[in-house]
Amino acid sequence: MTDTATPAAPQVRAEVVVIAVIVALALAAVGYVLSQRQQELRASPLGLSGLQVWLAAGGGEAQVFSGGWMVDPATTGLLVLPLHDTLPGRDLRPAQTTEEMIFQQDESDLEWDTVLAKVERVPTLVVLPKWRSGMRLTGIAHPALLVEADRLDAMLRHLTGLPSIGIARAPRAFSAVPHKATTGAALGAELYAAQFFNGAGCDPVIGSRREMLLASCPVAGSARRVLILSDPDLLNNHGLRLGQNAAIAREFLMSGPGKRGVLIDYSRDNWFAEDDAPIRRERTWADLLRFFEPPFLVLWLGAGVMLALALWRSLRRAGPVAVAAEQGAGKLQTIRARARLMRLTGQDGAMISDYAAARIAATAARLVGPGHARQIGEERAFLRHVARRRPALAERLDAVLTRIHALPARVPAAAAIHHADDLERILELIAHDT
Repeated sequence: MTDTATPAAPQVRAEVVVIAVIVALALAAVGYVLSQRQQELRASPLGLSGLQVWLAAGGGEAQVFSGGWMVDPATTGLLVLPLHDTLPGRDLRPAQTTEEMIFQQDESDLEWDTVLAKVERVPTLVVLPKWRSGMRLTGIAHPALLVEADRLDAMLRHLTGLPSIGIARAPRAFSAVPHKATTGAALGAELYAAQFFNGAGCDPVIGSRREMLLASCPVAGSARRVLILSDPDLLNNHGLRLGQNAAIAREFLMSGPGKRGVLIDYSRDNWFAEDDAPIRRERTWADLLRFFEPPFLVLWLGAGVMLALALWRSLRRAGPVAVAAEQGAGKLQTIRARARLMRLTGQDGAMISDYAAARIAATAARLVGPGHARQIGEERAFLRHVARRRPALAERLDAVLTRIHALPARVPAAAAIHHADDLERILELIAHDT
């Protein structure tokens, strides 16, 4: 016999949802850790957050950028690109011990393609690395914590395409580098364990051809030129306070392309928009609709079913519970049927006794409320309750009840009604006087 039943629709297993949530939380934690590490680097002696504050305080347009949205190249006068990776294109190997952490030469991971793409898009000032992680962690600038010169030589050759370019470190502790401002003022930069470079093909901006601190150099495989700063201590938080470094930084950054704004870029990706790709800053409905696609669709469907069930149950339960109403109606029908049988069989005496018990219970609920009516709803308890408050009425009620209980089962209807009237008059007095 062929099974024609429709196969069950595939369901999302709970394990899949749990794993997805764990992965999302892990990614969020990694992003938070990376952002915190970047914030720490920017505020450390190696960072350039002080440069942004210094330029902005002097009336210049300067901001720090960490990525996250597209940037129009026309709004950037000069891109300051600090390199904290001596081996771009190679993954950073995490340190395993404290000693490895102190002598670690790279602070982040960069790709050469990303660096060159930024250089091609806007005028760029590339800031070479100088210090190992130990300088940031300990706050001590010691020659033992300088990065390897061979790595810097390789970076310069890869960036400029010049085979003879290389790093030259000053043999003296402090170096004074003269600089003539565009206004004609003579300024002097002061650097500890100064780091220069030399090479044919670069034009010095600060320093001499043998010891260039800042120079305009060609870009490998391109007709563009790039500014290269060999010693980051001229601009970073550690070096701005030395000599006239701060004045020199503001003078040469604000006198050239930097007049249109300086962007200090810490991002690891190229966020500059292409000329033929318009910048879309506003969100569209597609950004919202993606939250209704799998696996979120299953969650929305489940929430919709639960909401519909809750609304349906609330509508069904609006008012008294059906079962309780049926029970109350059945009890009332039973009492009416019993009274009718008593009337038909002529048992008015027995019926008046049941009537007295019901009226006493109703009066008790009227006096003390339904919640406490059970305590005095029985005949003897009700008499004791009335006797404590109105002894005279208690004696009259007791006498009427005694006469009612003494009646035989079969009495004339007129006699039963007479006893019922006596009972009602006393109960009304009790209900209104107490």
